Amino acid sequence: MNIYETSSIGKLISGNPYVGRGIVTGTSANGKYAVNAYFIMGRSANSRNRIFAIHDGSVFTEPFDASKVVDPSLIIYAAVRTYENNLIVTNGDQTDTIYNGLKEGISFKESLETREFEPDGPNYTPRISSISTFVGKNYKYELSILKSIDEEGSDCARYTFSYNSKPGLGHFIHTYVTDGNPIPTFQGEPERVSIPDDIKEFTEDLWENLDEANKISLYVRYTDLESGEITEELINKNK
Repeated sequence: MNIYETSSIGKLISGNPYVGRGIVTGTSANGKYAVNAYFIMGRSANSRNRIFAIHDGSVFTEPFDASKVVDPSLIIYAAVRTYENNLIVTNGDQTDTIYNGLKEGISFKESLETREFEPDGPNYTPRISSISTFVGKNYKYELSILKSIDEEGSDCARYTFSYNSKPGLGHFIHTYVTDGNPIPTFQGEPERVSIPDDIKEFTEDLWENLDEANKISLYVRYTDLESGEITEELINKNK
């Protein structure tokens, strides 16, 4: 086994019924773009009743049909926010924890020390987060997962992975291994992903290989590292 092998995002998720929520962060093959992606999947009617919406440069989850919302606490949140030269992407309201921490001079990792996995036993859904920090034409990124240390949810294990950007290389972290009851939590390091230069190619590869029954929404952002220009793709299954 080659531990440095990279795979397309489509190859990594194809045929898997439920990887849950996922974040990809990395750099296009030509080294020109910082790449960030976030998607959500859902099994329950409450989880599936969502869309992504962009407001003032931030991405939010919103109910597709507000009349059918049962419990908004874990499904409605800001998923993508920017603070100064930092881009934050998460699967929950820890986005705001990180954002407010940066304003107070608190690091990404330190802010997440105050949070833990979601209180949705027996699954105890992990909280996954990323931050991309831009300095001139260069950037680095960190990925984090907060997950239960045991089946009872008695304590939280916190892992942070830090990377310098490398052309063509991305890292993929997601909440679950696959479907199950309870759903098995993501294991190990973030998976290595090859990142193409074209945002539409990457978006289509990701969206088309997510399980048709369970996929809900996808957001992809390519940031030009020289000009700062942002290109976005957003897909909602609910239209």
